[in-house]
Amino acid sequence: MNQNTLIGILIPFAGTALGSAMVFFMKKEMNERLQKLLLGFASGVMMAASVWSLLIPAIDMTEQKGGIPWFPPAAGFLLGMGFLLVLDTLTPHLHFTDEKPEGVPAHLKKTTMLVLAVTLHNIPEGMAVGVTFAGVLTENTTMTLAGAFALSVGIAIQNFPEGAIISMPLKSQGLSKTRAFIYGALSGIVEPAAAFLTILLTGFVVPLLPYLLAFAAGAMIYVVVEELIPEAQTGAHSNISTVGVAAGFVLMMILDVALG
Repeated sequence: MNQNTLIGILIPFAGTALGSAMVFFMKKEMNERLQKLLLGFASGVMMAASVWSLLIPAIDMTEQKGGIPWFPPAAGFLLGMGFLLVLDTLTPHLHFTDEKPEGVPAHLKKTTMLVLAVTLHNIPEGMAVGVTFAGVLTENTTMTLAGAFALSVGIAIQNFPEGAIISMPLKSQGLSKTRAFIYGALSGIVEPAAAFLTILLTGFVVPLLPYLLAFAAGAMIYVVVEELIPEAQTGAHSNISTVGVAAGFVLMMILDVALG
């Protein structure tokens, strides 16, 4: 792993940490409309990244090798969805918009389950960053260093509001600002860890790269459909989250096409 790769896999974590630091500057809980907008924005970024940064390269890679172009992306996508479904079903966690925890019953603090919910979101994002940089390291012609950094920066941008969205409820649960920041930031540490493990795996089994790209896409889309969009639609009806989706999707698409 070279310096560029190390910086690239740490950028999304920096976005989460900076977002969590907003707990020091915001006196009250985040405005509901702003929260909906940011959740929609995160959804748009993840959907665009799944298509342009992951699924399309997986298809192109398979075509170059002479395989069935749709099979690795389809299989990997479904496996990624299934993987997150299992994690979501087994891991005890609580979303900030809900009162009832999900996953296997466990006697955990509410703050711990809030952090676990965000940690689940961050696993596929870390995998996505890891597999794109793995493509660069294996010198695959469909993956560029600029494209990998574009994905990393795009995820960091959407991690910024997510960091704030988790640290503010933690403070409202009675934690000090410092502890709320630390917990919020630590929820993002799983991203570089997942990225590093994905790079190691790809280094051993290069032919799996198209499957891993699609796997990360499936896992990210699961988070969008199962978690982010429903959370953005809670409470009074508003189109603000839809505006956020459009803004996030277009921004990530531009980043990937312009830099990739």
